[in-house]
Amino acid sequence: MKKNGRKIIGLVISLVLIILLSHPAWLPLPAPTKDALAKVLTQNFSMSHEAGISFARILGVVLAVSVIWFVCGVLNLIFTSITVKRSHTRTIISLVLSFVKYAGVLVGLIWVLSILGMNVSAILASIGILSLIIGFGAQSLIEDVITGIFIIFEGHYNIGDIIVLGDFRGVVRDIEIRTTVIEDVGGNLKVINNSDIRNFQNRSRNSSLAICEIDITYEEDIRKLEELFKKELPKLLENRKGLYLSAPRYRGVQNIAESGITLRFAVDCKEEDIFDATRALNRDIKLLFDDNGIEIPFPQVVVHNGKYKEL
Repeated sequence: MKKNGRKIIGLVISLVLIILLSHPAWLPLPAPTKDALAKVLTQNFSMSHEAGISFARILGVVLAVSVIWFVCGVLNLIFTSITVKRSHTRTIISLVLSFVKYAGVLVGLIWVLSILGMNVSAILASIGILSLIIGFGAQSLIEDVITGIFIIFEGHYNIGDIIVLGDFRGVVRDIEIRTTVIEDVGGNLKVINNSDIRNFQNRSRNSSLAICEIDITYEEDIRKLEELFKKELPKLLENRKGLYLSAPRYRGVQNIAESGITLRFAVDCKEEDIFDATRALNRDIKLLFDDNGIEIPFPQVVVHNGKYKEL
Protein backbone atom coordinates (compact mmCIF):
# COMPACT_ATOMS: atom_id res chain seq x y z
CA MET A 1 0.00 0.00 0.00
CA LYS A 2 2.81 2.42 0.85
CA LYS A 3 4.50 1.68 -2.46
CA ASN A 4 1.29 2.34 -4.39
CA GLY A 5 0.80 5.51 -2.36
CA ARG A 6 4.20 6.84 -3.47
CA LYS A 7 3.34 5.95 -7.06
CA ILE A 8 0.07 7.83 -6.86
CA ILE A 9 1.79 10.91 -5.39
CA GLY A 10 4.36 10.80 -8.21
CA LEU A 11 1.58 10.53 -10.79
CA VAL A 12 -0.27 13.49 -9.28
CA ILE A 13 2.90 15.62 -9.37
CA SER A 14 3.52 14.61 -12.99
CA LEU A 15 -0.07 15.43 -13.93
CA VAL A 16 0.15 18.86 -12.27
CA LEU A 17 3.36 19.61 -14.18
CA ILE A 18 1.77 18.50 -17.44
CA ILE A 19 -1.27 20.71 -16.90
CA LEU A 20 0.74 23.77 -15.88
CA LEU A 21 3.43 23.50 -18.53
CA SER A 22 0.92 22.83 -21.30
CA HIS A 23 -0.85 26.10 -20.38
CA PRO A 24 1.90 28.74 -20.37
CA ALA A 25 -0.63 31.52 -19.68
CA TRP A 26 -1.22 30.09 -16.20
CA LEU A 27 2.44 30.31 -15.24
CA PRO A 28 3.92 33.34 -13.45
CA LEU A 29 6.51 33.85 -16.19
CA PRO A 30 7.59 36.83 -18.27
CA ALA A 31 5.64 37.31 -21.49
CA PRO A 32 8.58 36.45 -23.81
CA THR A 33 9.13 33.15 -21.95
CA LYS A 34 5.42 32.33 -22.22
CA ASP A 35 5.49 33.05 -25.97
CA ALA A 36 8.61 30.90 -26.45
CA LEU A 37 7.08 28.03 -24.48
CA ALA A 38 3.85 28.32 -26.47
CA LYS A 39 5.89 28.12 -29.66
CA VAL A 40 7.60 24.96 -28.43
CA LEU A 41 4.22 23.46 -27.58
CA THR A 42 2.77 24.48 -30.95
CA GLN A 43 5.58 22.68 -32.71
CA ASN A 44 4.58 19.60 -30.66
CA PHE A 45 8.16 19.12 -29.65
CA SER A 46 9.12 18.58 -33.26
CA MET A 47 12.69 18.78 -34.57
CA SER A 48 13.29 22.40 -35.37
CA HIS A 49 16.92 21.88 -36.47
CA GLU A 50 17.78 24.98 -34.48
CA ALA A 51 19.77 23.60 -31.61
CA GLY A 52 20.07 25.59 -28.46
CA ILE A 53 19.06 25.79 -24.85
CA SER A 54 16.60 28.32 -23.52
CA PHE A 55 14.37 28.54 -20.50
CA ALA A 56 11.33 27.73 -22.65
CA ARG A 57 12.99 24.60 -24.01
CA ILE A 58 14.01 23.53 -20.51
CA LEU A 59 10.36 23.83 -19.51
CA GLY A 60 9.49 21.80 -22.60
CA VAL A 61 11.93 19.12 -21.50
CA VAL A 62 10.33 19.06 -18.05
CA LEU A 63 6.92 18.71 -19.70
CA ALA A 64 8.11 15.85 -21.92
CA VAL A 65 9.69 14.01 -18.99
CA SER A 66 6.51 14.53 -16.97
CA VAL A 67 4.38 13.08 -19.78
CA ILE A 68 6.63 10.02 -20.12
CA TRP A 69 6.75 9.57 -16.33
CA PHE A 70 2.98 9.92 -16.07
CA VAL A 71 2.19 7.44 -18.86
CA CYS A 72 4.68 4.85 -17.57
CA GLY A 73 3.46 5.35 -14.00
CA VAL A 74 -0.20 4.89 -14.96
CA LEU A 75 0.59 1.71 -16.90
CA ASN A 76 2.69 0.41 -14.00
CA LEU A 77 -0.07 1.17 -11.49
CA ILE A 78 -2.73 -0.49 -13.66
CA PHE A 79 -0.76 -3.67 -14.29
CA THR A 80 0.46 -4.05 -10.69
CA SER A 81 -3.10 -3.58 -9.43
CA ILE A 82 -4.40 -6.48 -11.50
CA THR A 83 -5.09 -9.54 -9.37
CA VAL A 84 -4.07 -12.69 -11.23
CA LYS A 85 -3.90 -16.30 -10.13
CA ARG A 86 -1.93 -17.84 -12.99
CA SER A 87 1.82 -17.51 -12.68
CA HIS A 88 2.15 -17.30 -16.49
CA THR A 89 -0.07 -14.20 -16.52
CA ARG A 90 2.09 -12.59 -13.81
CA THR A 91 5.14 -13.36 -15.93
CA ILE A 92 3.65 -11.66 -18.99
CA ILE A 93 2.72 -8.61 -16.90
CA SER A 94 6.28 -8.41 -15.56
CA LEU A 95 7.68 -8.56 -19.10
CA VAL A 96 5.28 -5.85 -20.31
CA LEU A 97 6.26 -3.56 -17.42
CA SER A 98 9.93 -4.13 -18.17
CA PHE A 99 9.33 -3.27 -21.83
CA VAL A 100 7.41 -0.12 -20.84
CA LYS A 101 10.32 0.99 -18.66
CA TYR A 102 12.94 0.61 -21.40
CA ALA A 103 10.63 2.05 -24.08
CA GLY A 104 9.88 5.04 -21.86
CA VAL A 105 13.58 5.80 -21.43
CA LEU A 106 14.24 5.49 -25.19
CA VAL A 107 11.25 7.58 -26.24
CA GLY A 108 12.02 10.17 -23.58
CA LEU A 109 15.63 10.50 -24.74
CA ILE A 110 14.63 11.02 -28.37
CA TRP A 111 11.87 13.45 -27.36
CA VAL A 112 14.20 15.55 -25.19
CA LEU A 113 16.83 15.74 -27.95
CA SER A 114 14.19 16.89 -30.42
CA ILE A 115 12.94 19.58 -28.00
CA LEU A 116 16.48 20.88 -27.68
CA GLY A 117 16.50 21.33 -31.45
CA MET A 118 18.68 18.40 -32.40
CA ASN A 119 17.94 16.53 -35.61
CA VAL A 120 17.64 13.06 -34.14
CA SER A 121 16.95 11.38 -37.49
CA ALA A 122 20.07 12.94 -38.95
CA ILE A 123 22.12 11.79 -35.95
CA LEU A 124 20.88 8.24 -36.32
CA ALA A 125 21.48 8.31 -40.06
CA SER A 126 25.01 9.64 -39.73
CA ILE A 127 25.99 7.17 -37.05
CA GLY A 128 24.10 4.28 -38.61
CA ILE A 129 21.64 2.25 -36.61
CA LEU A 130 23.71 -0.90 -36.97
CA SER A 131 26.92 0.77 -35.84
CA LEU A 132 25.00 2.39 -32.97
CA ILE A 133 23.81 -1.03 -31.77
CA ILE A 134 27.26 -2.55 -32.02
CA GLY A 135 28.88 0.53 -30.48
CA PHE A 136 26.77 0.22 -27.36
CA GLY A 137 27.43 -3.49 -27.13
CA ALA A 138 23.80 -4.28 -27.68
CA GLN A 139 24.41 -7.67 -29.21
CA SER A 140 24.16 -9.33 -25.81
CA LEU A 141 21.18 -7.08 -25.02
CA ILE A 142 19.34 -8.31 -28.10
CA GLU A 143 20.15 -11.90 -27.17
CA ASP A 144 18.79 -11.34 -23.65
CA VAL A 145 15.59 -9.78 -25.01
CA ILE A 146 14.97 -12.53 -27.55
CA THR A 147 15.66 -15.22 -24.94
CA GLY A 148 13.29 -13.47 -22.53
CA ILE A 149 10.53 -13.50 -25.15
CA PHE A 150 11.05 -17.21 -25.79
CA ILE A 151 10.99 -17.88 -22.03
CA ILE A 152 7.59 -16.21 -21.80
CA PHE A 153 5.96 -17.88 -24.78
CA GLU A 154 7.46 -21.34 -24.25
CA GLY A 155 6.58 -21.18 -20.57
CA HIS A 156 9.57 -23.15 -19.32
CA TYR A 157 9.25 -21.27 -16.01
CA ASN A 158 7.11 -18.49 -14.61
CA ILE A 159 7.12 -16.11 -11.67
CA GLY A 160 6.66 -18.14 -8.50
CA ASP A 161 8.26 -21.31 -9.86
CA ILE A 162 11.17 -22.91 -8.03
CA ILE A 163 14.11 -23.57 -10.33
CA VAL A 164 17.60 -24.97 -9.88
CA LEU A 165 20.28 -23.26 -11.93
CA GLY A 166 23.73 -24.72 -11.37
CA ASP A 167 24.19 -24.81 -7.60
CA PHE A 168 21.60 -22.09 -6.97
CA ARG A 169 18.04 -23.03 -6.01
CA GLY A 170 15.37 -20.42 -5.55
CA VAL A 171 12.00 -18.92 -6.40
CA VAL A 172 11.61 -16.85 -9.56
CA ARG A 173 10.62 -13.43 -8.25
CA ASP A 174 10.71 -11.39 -11.45
CA ILE A 175 11.20 -11.87 -15.19
CA GLU A 176 12.13 -8.74 -17.07
CA ILE A 177 12.95 -8.16 -20.69
CA ARG A 178 16.68 -8.63 -20.00
CA THR A 179 17.04 -10.46 -16.70
CA THR A 180 15.48 -12.98 -14.36
CA VAL A 181 15.58 -12.53 -10.57
CA ILE A 182 15.75 -15.63 -8.34
CA GLU A 183 15.52 -15.63 -4.52
CA ASP A 184 16.87 -18.49 -2.40
CA VAL A 185 15.61 -19.63 1.01
CA GLY A 186 17.95 -17.16 2.73
CA GLY A 187 16.44 -14.19 0.90
CA ASN A 188 19.49 -13.74 -1.34
CA LEU A 189 18.71 -12.49 -4.83
CA LYS A 190 20.48 -13.72 -7.93
CA VAL A 191 20.05 -11.59 -11.07
CA ILE A 192 20.82 -13.52 -14.25
CA ASN A 193 20.80 -12.39 -17.86
CA ASN A 194 18.13 -14.31 -19.74
CA SER A 195 20.64 -15.50 -22.32
CA ASP A 196 22.70 -17.13 -19.53
CA ILE A 197 19.85 -19.34 -18.32
CA ARG A 198 20.61 -22.80 -19.63
CA ASN A 199 20.31 -26.35 -18.30
CA PHE A 200 18.00 -25.48 -15.41
CA GLN A 201 15.43 -27.57 -13.56
CA ASN A 202 11.88 -26.42 -12.92
CA ARG A 203 10.94 -28.09 -9.65
CA SER A 204 7.40 -26.66 -9.47
CA ARG A 205 5.72 -28.51 -12.34
CA ASN A 206 5.19 -31.75 -10.42
CA SER A 207 5.06 -32.78 -6.79
CA SER A 208 8.40 -33.46 -5.12
CA LEU A 209 9.60 -36.27 -2.88
CA ALA A 210 10.81 -35.81 0.68
CA ILE A 211 13.17 -38.67 1.52
CA CYS A 212 14.10 -40.25 4.84
CA GLU A 213 16.83 -42.89 5.07
CA ILE A 214 17.28 -44.62 8.40
CA ASP A 215 19.24 -47.68 9.57
CA ILE A 216 18.06 -50.73 11.48
CA THR A 217 20.17 -53.41 13.11
CA TYR A 218 20.80 -56.75 11.45
CA GLU A 219 18.83 -58.44 14.24
CA GLU A 220 15.55 -56.83 13.14
CA ASP A 221 13.12 -58.92 11.10
CA ILE A 222 12.52 -56.99 7.89
CA ARG A 223 9.36 -58.91 7.01
CA LYS A 224 7.72 -58.01 10.33
CA LEU A 225 8.78 -54.40 9.94
CA GLU A 226 7.28 -54.23 6.44
CA GLU A 227 3.94 -55.41 7.84
CA LEU A 228 4.21 -52.76 10.54
CA PHE A 229 4.91 -50.05 7.97
CA LYS A 230 1.87 -51.02 5.90
CA LYS A 231 -0.29 -50.53 8.98
CA GLU A 232 1.28 -47.45 10.58
CA LEU A 233 2.54 -45.25 7.73
CA PRO A 234 -0.94 -44.28 6.42
CA LYS A 235 -1.77 -42.94 9.89
CA LEU A 236 1.03 -40.37 9.64
CA LEU A 237 -0.93 -38.42 7.02
CA GLU A 238 -3.63 -37.39 9.50
CA ASN A 239 -1.44 -34.88 11.33
CA ARG A 240 0.41 -33.70 8.20
CA LYS A 241 -2.36 -33.03 5.69
CA GLY A 242 -1.21 -29.48 5.14
CA LEU A 243 2.33 -30.65 4.45
CA TYR A 244 2.13 -34.17 3.03
CA LEU A 245 0.32 -34.67 -0.27
CA SER A 246 0.03 -38.41 0.37
CA ALA A 247 0.75 -40.95 3.08
CA PRO A 248 4.46 -41.75 3.57
CA ARG A 249 5.60 -44.84 1.69
CA TYR A 250 8.16 -47.51 2.49
CA ARG A 251 10.46 -47.78 -0.54
CA GLY A 252 12.54 -50.78 0.52
CA VAL A 253 16.12 -51.59 1.49
CA GLN A 254 18.36 -48.82 0.21
CA ASN A 255 21.71 -50.13 1.39
CA ILE A 256 23.35 -52.91 3.38
CA ALA A 257 25.98 -51.08 5.39
CA GLU A 258 28.65 -52.14 7.83
CA SER A 259 26.66 -51.32 10.97
CA GLY A 260 23.09 -51.79 9.80
CA ILE A 261 20.54 -52.00 7.02
CA THR A 262 19.39 -48.69 5.48
CA LEU A 263 15.67 -48.34 4.81
CA ARG A 264 14.18 -45.61 2.65
CA PHE A 265 10.87 -43.80 3.15
CA ALA A 266 9.32 -41.15 0.90
CA VAL A 267 6.35 -38.81 0.85
CA ASP A 268 4.90 -36.50 -1.82
CA CYS A 269 4.98 -32.77 -1.09
CA LYS A 270 5.12 -29.41 -2.80
CA GLU A 271 8.57 -28.26 -3.84
CA GLU A 272 8.31 -25.15 -1.68
CA ASP A 273 7.69 -27.46 1.33
CA ILE A 274 10.47 -29.94 0.54
CA PHE A 275 12.69 -29.03 3.50
CA ASP A 276 9.85 -28.86 6.03
CA ALA A 277 8.45 -32.16 4.74
CA THR A 278 11.86 -33.85 4.99
CA ARG A 279 12.30 -32.73 8.59
CA ALA A 280 8.75 -33.81 9.46
CA LEU A 281 9.24 -37.22 7.84
CA ASN A 282 12.50 -37.78 9.71
CA ARG A 283 10.73 -36.98 12.98
CA ASP A 284 7.70 -39.16 12.23
CA ILE A 285 9.81 -42.19 11.30
CA LYS A 286 12.05 -41.77 14.37
CA LEU A 287 9.00 -41.63 16.65
CA LEU A 288 7.51 -44.65 14.88
CA PHE A 289 10.71 -46.58 15.55
CA ASP A 290 10.73 -45.49 19.20
CA ASP A 291 7.11 -46.47 19.77
CA ASN A 292 7.68 -49.94 18.35
CA GLY A 293 11.07 -50.65 19.90
CA ILE A 294 12.97 -50.66 16.60
CA GLU A 295 16.65 -50.13 17.29
CA ILE A 296 18.75 -47.71 15.30
CA PRO A 297 22.33 -49.03 15.34
CA PHE A 298 25.48 -47.18 16.29
CA PRO A 299 28.64 -47.65 14.23
CA GLN A 300 30.08 -51.07 15.05
CA VAL A 301 33.48 -52.63 14.65
CA VAL A 302 33.83 -56.42 14.51
CA VAL A 303 37.13 -57.65 16.01
CA HIS A 304 38.27 -61.13 15.02
CA ASN A 305 40.25 -62.81 17.78
CA GLY A 306 42.50 -65.27 15.98
CA LYS A 307 45.28 -67.46 17.38
CA TYR A 308 48.92 -66.66 16.77
CA LYS A 309 50.90 -69.51 15.31
CA GLU A 310 54.64 -69.75 15.66
CA LEU A 311 56.60 -70.70 12.61
